Amino acid sequence: MSGTKASGDQGEALAGRYLEARGYTILDRQWRCRFGELDIVARSPEGVLCFVEAKRRGPGSIGLPREFVDGRKQQRLRRAANLYMGFHGLDCPARFDVAEVYEGKDGALRVEYLEDAFA
Repeated sequence: MSGTKASGDQGEALAGRYLEARGYTILDRQWRCRFGELDIVARSPEGVLCFVEAKRRGPGSIGLPREFVDGRKQQRLRRAANLYMGFHGLDCPARFDVAEVYEGKDGALRVEYLEDAFA
């Protein structure tokens, strides 16, 4: 496994633990379809279906992690989410969130969570 893949997987795992600690139920991780991958699919404590894109950046990285969820990426996520909901027969409120995972110079990781990051 490449360093980038392992780093991303570690960031996604941390984001999942962050959500679970706040009462979210993880429904799927790394769900793949023809449009790409949904990093995390979770249900919020309020019952909202959350499609969570986890983005990890190391110390000295340029730009915020959320900036890498550009319009093209958002469109792929929307298509994948629609397919996911249809595949599972879901008709419920949903939103797109971004879990920004930051790595400090000491290697410690922290999560900044953005609810309803885009429509």
